[in-house]
Amino acid sequence: MAKQARRAQVLRVAQELFAGDGFHHVSMDDIADRAEVSKPVLYRHFPSKLDLYLAVIDQRGQALVDAIETAVEPIERGPVQPGDGRDVVMAIVRAYVEFVDGAGESSTLLFESDVTHDADVRTRVEHATTEAARRIAVVLEDVTGLPSGSTAMLATSLTAMAQVAATHRLRVAGAPSADETAELVGRLAWGGVAGLIRPDFEYD
Repeated sequence: MAKQARRAQVLRVAQELFAGDGFHHVSMDDIADRAEVSKPVLYRHFPSKLDLYLAVIDQRGQALVDAIETAVEPIERGPVQPGDGRDVVMAIVRAYVEFVDGAGESSTLLFESDVTHDADVRTRVEHATTEAARRIAVVLEDVTGLPSGSTAMLATSLTAMAQVAATHRLRVAGAPSADETAELVGRLAWGGVAGLIRPDFEYD
């Protein structure tokens, strides 16, 4: 198997094991056995279990950040039309719902990691959520006129709402569909954001 293909295979296997059993209960032996590679080959790609774990985190995190970037792009690109703000909030919620739907339990590697005792590791694990909130905060600062500290807090609250709703849908039998979840939570979030839009904000 080509080097990049082998690396991708190991990452897929590690993601499944880490998501199912947690970092502390998975060994490099487990990963090598499941991926059907020798330990020397595994260590050639990833020098340690932590390096492998963080590579999985980075991959999952980039997928989430990409989804958020797509959601906020219409507002950042401009011009802003009436209704665009609501559409962006809905898109942000949908991005989380679709990310969790696609990632399944591996989404918990970003949201509920069991490797957060070390500050540096915690920062790496939380990078995707932090970056998503940062992008949203920039948009909120523009449309609300609130200071950056306030919009950072609001963006963090919005991402937390979307994340919890998406995870709830994953784990609770009989939860609303992805479309209904995005619609309901998006409406709830937009109801709050709409009340904060500054009176002089100009729509083109």
